[in-house]
Amino acid sequence: MSEQSGDMRALIEQIARALVDEPDHVSVKEVDGEQAIVLELKVAPNDLGKVIGKQGRTARAMRTLLGAAGMKLHKRFTLEILE
Repeated sequence: MSEQSGDMRALIEQIARALVDEPDHVSVKEVDGEQAIVLELKVAPNDLGKVIGKQGRTARAMRTLLGAAGMKLHKRFTLEILE
């Protein structure tokens, strides 16, 4: 894992922890895919709606941040929210 992608993982983890009721259950796992680095976000089942947001707005915002930061690093990141 490179330092830069570790920073992206930490960014998503920080945002998720700020949104949920149970921050201890937040985990972000990094998986190297062929096209992009996939960040898998896992939260407590009752916090799932908080990280997705109404009509997926919060999840979309996190993905937008990853995309913008990834442009600077010349890497592609995708966010998957696991149940």
